[in-house]
Amino acid sequence: MGFFSAARQGRKDDAELGKGLWRRAHDRFHRGLDRFHQVLEGVEDDQLYGELVEIANELAALLQRVRAVCMEAQRRSPSDGLDIPAELADVHRALSKAGNSLATTAEAAAMLRLAVGPVPVGAASVRRRAEAVHEQVDDAERRLRGE
Repeated sequence: MGFFSAARQGRKDDAELGKGLWRRAHDRFHRGLDRFHQVLEGVEDDQLYGELVEIANELAALLQRVRAVCMEAQRRSPSDGLDIPAELADVHRALSKAGNSLATTAEAAAMLRLAVGPVPVGAASVRRRAEAVHEQVDDAERRLRGE
């Protein structure tokens, strides 16, 4: 991304996500995805690489959903700081858990990448952690809808 397109994206993010809590939640999730994709670069086993790419694609599809939750949360309760609005505390908690789980998922993928020899269970541990990310994004959406 060039300087001008990065600046334009930053202004768009400021307008849609604010500069506070919701922007941080979105950006944290985005950084977790970037980290997961960086881990893929070092995977030498073709089968494992294929499994991890599939998981990475599924996780990447969640980014638009996370962005939509953060945009709606910003619309309902604008934030330019780090104070968590009581009415959306559960939404923030679910997004925070999703970001943490995504970081853990990237860490599990990195550990697999460092494994010596074939990995008998493949990416099962990474898949399990990725499922938690999906569940937490689902939870954030449900809580935003008031369910």
